[in-house]
Amino acid sequence: MDRAEELNQWLKLPADNLRTAEYIAENMHPVPLEIVCNLCQQAAEKYLKCFLFFNNVDFPKIHDLPVLLNDCIGISKDFADLIKKCGFLTQYAVMPRYPNDLQITDDDVKNAIKFANDIKCFVLNKIK
Repeated sequence: MDRAEELNQWLKLPADNLRTAEYIAENMHPVPLEIVCNLCQQAAEKYLKCFLFFNNVDFPKIHDLPVLLNDCIGISKDFADLIKKCGFLTQYAVMPRYPNDLQITDDDVKNAIKFANDIKCFVLNKIK
């Protein structure tokens, strides 16, 4: 597979995560809040990794958005604008996968979807 095909796969994965999160949030009742937030975190993670791939930077197989974001900032300082959004979404990488006391609200879901979309747009503007 050539780099262009691989880049397209890197773009498809997070788009599918985000589209699925939005669909679930709009069409399932009650909304499985933890699943939607986890999908948004996954989308943001994959968009950051896509940017790193685009710039030929090896990245660790981790879910910690601030760590990935720091690598992105090393390439383009304006990624620092995403610090709060990535910090918010990182909490949904692992916690929703286990029964716990994570209290997710409808506002959290709206923010997760918005922040994931913001990260998507930011990255797409950087790689196109």
